[in-house]
Amino acid sequence: MDKSKVRYSMLGFIGMAMLVNFIDRATLSVAAPLMSKELGFDAAAMGWAFSAFGWAYMLFQIPGGILLDKFGSRLVYGSAILIWSIFTFIQGLVYLFPAPFIMLFLFRFLMGAAEAPATPASSRLTVQWFPDKERGFATSIYQTMPYVALGVFTPVMTWFMHTFSWHYAFYTSGILGMAFGIVWLTSVRDPLKHKKVNQAEISYIHQGGGIPDLGADQKKNIKLSWPQVRKMCCNRMMIGIYIGQFSLTSITWFFFTWFPTYLYEAKGMSIIKVGLVAAIPALAGFMGGIVGGLISDYFLRKGYSLTFARKFPIILGMLLSCSIIAANYTRSDVVVVLVMSIAFFAKGFGNLGWCILSDTSPKEALGLSGGIFNTFGNVAGIMTPLVIGFILEATNSFDLAILYVGSMGIVGALSYLFIVGPLQRQVLPDNEETLRRTIKQHSA
Repeated sequence: MDKSKVRYSMLGFIGMAMLVNFIDRATLSVAAPLMSKELGFDAAAMGWAFSAFGWAYMLFQIPGGILLDKFGSRLVYGSAILIWSIFTFIQGLVYLFPAPFIMLFLFRFLMGAAEAPATPASSRLTVQWFPDKERGFATSIYQTMPYVALGVFTPVMTWFMHTFSWHYAFYTSGILGMAFGIVWLTSVRDPLKHKKVNQAEISYIHQGGGIPDLGADQKKNIKLSWPQVRKMCCNRMMIGIYIGQFSLTSITWFFFTWFPTYLYEAKGMSIIKVGLVAAIPALAGFMGGIVGGLISDYFLRKGYSLTFARKFPIILGMLLSCSIIAANYTRSDVVVVLVMSIAFFAKGFGNLGWCILSDTSPKEALGLSGGIFNTFGNVAGIMTPLVIGFILEATNSFDLAILYVGSMGIVGALSYLFIVGPLQRQVLPDNEETLRRTIKQHSA
């Protein structure tokens, strides 16, 4: 029997969900230059507004992961899409409130809380739907959607802002998200519950290292002991991975928060030009993400170890992303765009942290493991906007901010080189003991 190919349609839904996620997430950065001028927000205030999302996103990662393991990705993710899209829409109405900054911070915070399960849910779904040798490519697809959000929709949103006002950037992205949330809930299913998937595809996924039956036999109330959680987040391999993800996320958050303002204020570009220019590095990041995932899977198919296949693109990409620092030493817009494009390509090329998490997380707690991973990584979602905002307030220049972002590539590369070590799937302590008793019984 020929195997069905339902996993690719599911990958399309995962990719579209991440696209909607980052369109909504990036809307404030696009609106910021005009919004801050109209409402009188200074650089420090915008830094706090940008970071509001990161505070909630970080705090709700572990609760979101627990919800995923308890109720599954379809229901939790679909509900989250609807909720965060509503909060995106109403950010366009903050000017109606007596304290617009407080309401903007609150709506961004609630939006961040709703988005917390998004990437862990995507990671969990790729483990359910894809074997190991296809997971690098699958991960690269949904991890490159942020670049599409910037590259395609930034020009669209800046046109809306130029033609109407900054409010319409929030209105259009919010409505788009609400519509897709309904489509997600009516179309997405787990492998064993999908009507169009056949047994040949299920077997192919399972034999290749995927877990199509993930959650099928799990109890609804998952209880993990502290020693289990501690093992998931405190061993050397995971600490190194967390540092690497923090570094990568720091670079990401520069592009998703301050980059349009950087082009508008530091480089003197018009808002329309900002939309067009910001799209170029984003599209380079998209290409880098696809190439990095394909190369990683290619190495696996050629017999290289999982450790080499995953770590090589990450280390190379992080080192190359440091090229962003060169933007401090040129006045040419063309060179700035070229440097930013190289850095964003490199960042996309090395963006395999979630693939590594899929390869190394305990099978019993993929959602929670993703939540812990994203908690550590998205400390950068708080720090990066704030640090850059404070630098701008103190120096009235982006030079130190660019240096800070570029240095993160070095930190991440060093972590993967000297801390992470060999990659292997974690086994929770209780299961280790069960395994030892089983071996002892068979050898007796």
